Amino acid sequence: MTKPLDDITVIEIDNWMAAPSAGAILADLGARVIKVEPLTGDPMRNMTRKPKVDHAIAEHDFQFDVDNRGKESIQVDLTKPEAVDLVKQLCAGADVFLCNLLIARQEKFGLDPDSMKAINPKMVHATLTGYGTTGPDAWRPGYDVTAFFGRSGLSDASRDGDDGIPPQPRTAQGDHTTGLALVGAILAALRLVERTGEFQSVETSLFETAVWTQASDFASTLVDKEPLRRRRRNEMLSATANRFPCKDGKWIALNMPEPKWWGPFATALGKPEWAEDERWSQPRERYRGMSELLPMIDEIMLGKTQAEWGEIFDEHRVVWGPVQPLHEVTQDHQAEAINLFPKIEMEGVGDYRTVRIPMQFHNVDILPHKPCPRAGQHTEGILTDLGYSAEEISMMVSDGLISRS
Repeated sequence: MTKPLDDITVIEIDNWMAAPSAGAILADLGARVIKVEPLTGDPMRNMTRKPKVDHAIAEHDFQFDVDNRGKESIQVDLTKPEAVDLVKQLCAGADVFLCNLLIARQEKFGLDPDSMKAINPKMVHATLTGYGTTGPDAWRPGYDVTAFFGRSGLSDASRDGDDGIPPQPRTAQGDHTTGLALVGAILAALRLVERTGEFQSVETSLFETAVWTQASDFASTLVDKEPLRRRRRNEMLSATANRFPCKDGKWIALNMPEPKWWGPFATALGKPEWAEDERWSQPRERYRGMSELLPMIDEIMLGKTQAEWGEIFDEHRVVWGPVQPLHEVTQDHQAEAINLFPKIEMEGVGDYRTVRIPMQFHNVDILPHKPCPRAGQHTEGILTDLGYSAEEISMMVSDGLISRS
């Protein structure tokens, strides 16, 4: 079956999660992705928790797998010029060079856009950094906690009120969002190369992607320069756009623009008279009386479970969503219906579920099918394809230029 990118080769020099996630998406879309790792391997390998199951598959590095499945791995020592030459040989026949090296390191190794253009004038050079490749902080390393959430204003905007502690983001949220942004840039650049035959260089950063995710807030802030209002539950603009506790300790989230939804919501709560009550009948009055109204709604909501409220809200066409813990999302019936957690077969161990990329093609299979490679698993085969003999490869191993598993 033809896949969208099955004629594309990607050479990837990166680590951790952001740029590798872009490579994983390209691999799922059919590209051949060759991951270049140091002799010690990507430092992300075996950094995260193992699943709590009594089975041999528990030793597989599942979190690393998400961002590196379907790739090939070659290990080289970029501190040695001869090893860098091997990478450049790979790039000479590739379509995309993907990296998260800071611009100074790209220039040090001769892997910057100008140098790579001389090697392959029809390539896409793609860079993902914390803060960009120009400006006073281009040198600064960035992770999603610092560059995506912290520097961009997202953590501050997510505080519960002005004195709330900035929330701790979950693993790789900013990384994966930025990886998606880079994939979009790469696909557009491939189209340009196809049309013009000219080298293209694209980039994104954790910082700028995070700002884009908050563009709706920035649209006003750019004009009035005013601090963002961080609202607690009892300060929300609308009673129909809030979070409510249920009898079983679970929560429900509502998001319905005023004033259309107040009547159906009040009826669903068993308080149809509230739609006509002068205290609550208009959005302005509901906002002004939120400190009184919210506890009344909470008391009613605490009388039923999340599932019970779900049935009632569906009946009254109320727009709601369950606030679910991750382990329940894995069993969500809608997730199952759209095959959000497909299986990968791992030779000698069995199959396991993973997370697919957030896109679907009708009549084209872009589901992941191969696990992540071992560090250096494909070193020998890749170099053989470049024309090196077994003796030459063994010599490079002895000289410390490469490693093979």
